[in-house]
Amino acid sequence: MTTATPSPSQRLLSIDALRGLVILFMLLDHVRETFFLHRQVSDPMNVDITDPTLFFSRTLAHLCAPVFVLLTGLSAYLYGEKYQGKRDVSAFLFKRGLFLVVLEFTLVNFAWTFQLPPSVIYMQVIWAIGVSMIALAALVWLPRPVLLVLGLVIVGGHNLLDNLHFPAGSVMHVPWAILHDRGWLEFSDNLRLRTSYPVLPWIGVIALGYCMGPWFARSAPAGVRQRYLLLAGVGALLGFVVLRLLNGYGEAPWVAHDNVTQSLMSFFNITKYPPSLLFLALTLGVGLLLLWGFERAQQRKWIATLAVFGAAPMFFYLLHLYVLKVLYLASVALFGLNHGDYFGFDSMGAVWLTAVLLSAALFLPVRWFAALKARRRDIAWLKYF
Repeated sequence: MTTATPSPSQRLLSIDALRGLVILFMLLDHVRETFFLHRQVSDPMNVDITDPTLFFSRTLAHLCAPVFVLLTGLSAYLYGEKYQGKRDVSAFLFKRGLFLVVLEFTLVNFAWTFQLPPSVIYMQVIWAIGVSMIALAALVWLPRPVLLVLGLVIVGGHNLLDNLHFPAGSVMHVPWAILHDRGWLEFSDNLRLRTSYPVLPWIGVIALGYCMGPWFARSAPAGVRQRYLLLAGVGALLGFVVLRLLNGYGEAPWVAHDNVTQSLMSFFNITKYPPSLLFLALTLGVGLLLLWGFERAQQRKWIATLAVFGAAPMFFYLLHLYVLKVLYLASVALFGLNHGDYFGFDSMGAVWLTAVLLSAALFLPVRWFAALKARRRDIAWLKYF
């Protein structure tokens, strides 16, 4: 295994490629949420009534948020390495985090609902990333060992708080709903907020991503980095298996069924809202191993293709939401509502096919924007996308 130090472009290609891969998984999940909503799934899913293809597709999409947030923390460290250190990192994290929060409440929510003014605002993944960045803007001033311990404690220990709830009207109801207890916030008869992504566990994940930063420093040998990625990924997956077999912390117990498929579905049926320790151990373990694999396969053409999607993630995110909404409205206009209150596909095969076709269609505009972003570094706002 080589121990040479790669150039910055080589060093970051694997990060963009991993981000690009989970973007495509996200696209698949959002096609499902657009055209298969008549077969909506719970969290965690009911394995007795969920088709295996639907279960697999939804489980695959579980990788998206943890990998996004982990890589956001890692990218923050690399931003500081590129510029002037923690002061610039903290300022950038605060400004971009605030930008993402505003984006969630405006363009992102409008893409989902097409309602002005909105009657419901969903505080989802962009919100969670934004708030996590704002939190990290303060946490970067901690010594790295302290931040690492804090991240591990949050990720590993937040399920101890699962039974803590505060009723509406309590002074702690709103902050606790934002931090850990997914629910509704009623502000008026015409406005409700849904805390879909409680942010406390994601703050732990972004802290761990920042602590990974020295593995990707300019002076870090590639072989050492790959060894750390492999050990961390395998360790997280082993931790998941051990805890899942113990059947007792942060998740409903899994149950052996009469067939292998449903038994496996039960074993991997984990909670995303908020993400349990087992959810994060599984998804981050897989993500770290994918990053390790991408590090070792950087000369492959498909790595460069994935990296195109990962180089302009926010542009892709907004673009695909509006494309999906327009496609759905056009389908309703042409074909009507064929599944009760929804227009939808009859099978997950159609969902997969649509996701593949959309990924091909969106590749050229995303590549154009990524090239513009790389070329016009004098345009400050481009770096936010």
